[in-house]
Amino acid sequence: METILLVEDDQQIALLLKELLERYDFKVVHEDGLGDVVARFEETQPDVILLDVNLPKFDGFYWCRQLRMKTRAPILFISARVGEMDQVMALEYGADDYIVKPFQGAVVIAKIKSQIRRAYGTLSNESDERTVSKAGIILYLDRYIVEHGELERGELRKKEGLILEMLLTASPRIVSRGDLLERIWDDEAFVDENTLNVNITRVRKRLTEIGIGGR
Repeated sequence: METILLVEDDQQIALLLKELLERYDFKVVHEDGLGDVVARFEETQPDVILLDVNLPKFDGFYWCRQLRMKTRAPILFISARVGEMDQVMALEYGADDYIVKPFQGAVVIAKIKSQIRRAYGTLSNESDERTVSKAGIILYLDRYIVEHGELERGELRKKEGLILEMLLTASPRIVSRGDLLERIWDDEAFVDENTLNVNITRVRKRLTEIGIGGR
């Protein structure tokens, strides 16, 4: 029986989801978002996390970032916020899917089962998590976490992670700005070079924060 951590402050919706999930033999642990979601995760070690965006203490994006630092377990947002940017942010911060309220129960169950198959079943990668490493730097490709040494760890957004992945993979060869733009923004008709500059600056900042470089 898989355990699902449900982070939802609306008690009626939480009860509805809990009853739905239990009908499909999931064990549900409910957290209303007033406490420490990461501590609750560590206490319960769930297989899947269902996460609302609008929470009373910190929003779901904050908790998603914190949880992704700790686990590769599937994280699915379930929210009434329907904006495109909300969904983009959720995926950028490490979520695996985004379900819009009001939801269809069958869709929720199908998406959860799909993520479980990918993470733990026939579609999962049974080998160690994919990484790229160079000169003491380790980048975890499934979570875009970068490590330097045993204690220094930083979190990257998806675009930042893709940039660092290209640089580490190519090293010591130089990666051109054109190659970065084509690889990372190949699905966008036009991207201002300033967008690339901003993301490179963020990568440098993350690396500096964990003791790499400083320029």
